[in-house]
Amino acid sequence: MSSAAPAPELSRPVSLRQITGQPIEIEANEAERITLARRFAISAIERLAARLTLERDGDRVFAQGTLDARIVQTCAVSGEDFPVAIEEDLAFRFVPEEALEPTPEQGDVADIEIELEEEDLDEIGYAGEVFDLGEAIAQSLALAIDPYAVGPDADAAREKAGLESDDAPRGPLADALRQLAKD
Repeated sequence: MSSAAPAPELSRPVSLRQITGQPIEIEANEAERITLARRFAISAIERLAARLTLERDGDRVFAQGTLDARIVQTCAVSGEDFPVAIEEDLAFRFVPEEALEPTPEQGDVADIEIELEEEDLDEIGYAGEVFDLGEAIAQSLALAIDPYAVGPDADAAREKAGLESDDAPRGPLADALRQLAKD
C-alpha cells in the first residue's frame, strides 16, 4: 500500500497555458513560512519571496529570477538564534517527467551511467500541463541554508567552552606565542 506524498507547504501550481513572459512574484504567507521552517529545521522564516520570469520552449519551461529570504536559525556553536539574510539567483528548468526517465533502449536504471552537464543539474520534472513553482522555490531556499552557520556570539561561546576556532593557529610556534601573550 502506497501513501500519497504530503502536499508542498508552498504550492504555486502554474499551467503551461498561463505563461505570458511577465514576471511572477511569489511570497509565502505566515502559515507557509511556519511549516517550511519546521520542514527545514530552522527557528523561523520571516520572509520568503521570489521574482521569476518564465520562458516556454514547447513543453519545457525555463525559470530565472531571484530569491529573497530572511530566516532565523540556530548557531552551530552557541546554540543561540540569529538572523540570516539569503539572496540567491535562481535558474531551473521544468521538463516533462518522461524526459527525465530512461528510455527502453537505455536498459535497466541500475545499469545506466548518466553524465550531467551544468545545465542539467536543475531540471525539475512535472506531469501533465502543470508544474509547481512554489515547491521549486522552497527547495531552492533549503539548498541556500547553511546547516553549520555560526552566529555573532560563536567566538565567545568557543572561548567560554575552551575550544579553539577552526582557523586558529596550531602547532608548537602558536603554543609558544600564546604562552608569551599570557606572561
